[in-house]
Amino acid sequence: MFSRTSAVAKSVSRNALATQRRFASTKTIREALEEVIPAKQAQLKQLKAHHGQAVLGDIKVENVIGGMRGLKTILWEASVLDPLEGIHFHGLSIPECQKSLPAAPGGKEIIAESMLWLLLTGKVPTEAETRQLSRELAQKGELPEYIKILIDSLPPTLHPMTQLGMGVAALNHDSSFAAAYERGIKKSEYWTHTLDDSLNLLARLPALAARIYRNAYNPGKPIPEINADLDLVGNYVNMLGYGDNHDLTEYLRLYIAIHGDHEGGNASAHTSHLVGSTLSDPYLSYAAALYALAGPLHGLANQEVLRWQHNMQKEIGSNITPENIKDYLWKTLKSGQVVPGYGHGVLRNPDPRYMALQQFCDTRPDLLADPVIQLVKLTYEVAPAVLKEHGKTKNPYPNVDAASGCVLYHYGLTQFKYYTVIFGVSRALGCLTQLVWSRALGLPLERPKSVSMDTIESLIKNP
Repeated sequence: MFSRTSAVAKSVSRNALATQRRFASTKTIREALEEVIPAKQAQLKQLKAHHGQAVLGDIKVENVIGGMRGLKTILWEASVLDPLEGIHFHGLSIPECQKSLPAAPGGKEIIAESMLWLLLTGKVPTEAETRQLSRELAQKGELPEYIKILIDSLPPTLHPMTQLGMGVAALNHDSSFAAAYERGIKKSEYWTHTLDDSLNLLARLPALAARIYRNAYNPGKPIPEINADLDLVGNYVNMLGYGDNHDLTEYLRLYIAIHGDHEGGNASAHTSHLVGSTLSDPYLSYAAALYALAGPLHGLANQEVLRWQHNMQKEIGSNITPENIKDYLWKTLKSGQVVPGYGHGVLRNPDPRYMALQQFCDTRPDLLADPVIQLVKLTYEVAPAVLKEHGKTKNPYPNVDAASGCVLYHYGLTQFKYYTVIFGVSRALGCLTQLVWSRALGLPLERPKSVSMDTIESLIKNP
């Protein structure tokens, strides 16, 4: 009885403290969304009423058989990817976000909470709003006991991404949206329960990802408790066991924030959008996205880059020269392989995310002295000319994967298979944001029309 009374007293105390902090701040993220959603709903209504028949582009046979590449077919609110300028989040470039979005106390880099606020509301949060959101996520971040038991029961040799997807899917046991839908709610209320699930999932992802890391690479090592005074990534790094490494924490804050969304056409974003359009809850929708992210042509690419860089380093040794790198590039291409970390399905210039990570390296002498980082920088100077001469890539410039894994490796996260899990923690920001907006805007079930090759040939002959 004493322990139960004590627990209730602590809960009341925490709620009272949260209320005091709330009054000292401005608004919650739910209140911010309640302000902006009506305007977006009105904008969509106007588009449907007055411009529903406007043509955005022609569909060609190469689009149908080429993976729908380039077709404008998905409504995605949070970000737009320009082929030349790169990603913009509600109109803000990455450098603009770095200047305007709040960092963690004592830090300089964007944090996940400030990026999440921007993605959800289209507005730059205040310092107080960011801190309030950090505290809310920390309060929700503890894993349920059944998830701990599930993850601990899995063989540590099971791929970390497989474990992450299983854990995320199992969290739907507590889905607010699924429970509300089952008892019957208005469509206008869909977004509120989707927001609840999305915030709960975002809050629990660090603890889930850290437990997978501990089981696979540090079995038996205690996992620190969530600290209410830390931001989402600060807690994540601490639970991974690297909490005393400020530079790694800052790097992952930047990495996760700028990796959080990359428009809706990439495989993981599109998967979450498609599954979410069936009214699956956010847990199931994002679990599906994670398994798309796990593919070598998507999120698994950063570990392939580092493996390729290490193989090049072994072959050319300490004599790192532009000519030696050029020879290795040609060796890779002539063997029928691609150069990992170069090229992009949309971009036609260097990826601004790569540039942001490279600038991070440029401010830290220990990173600049690392032979692998040096190799990455010099490869950037040599590779575009080689790829242009090779002539089989539309974008000969580096994407974010060209640098991301190398920095993780430098800071001691040397387990290649885990890198995509970090990507998965990051990409939840954008995918879950769009699920909230899809429900707020009442977007329909996604159902494109498929055709056979015979049908294509018939349409060409008889247009």
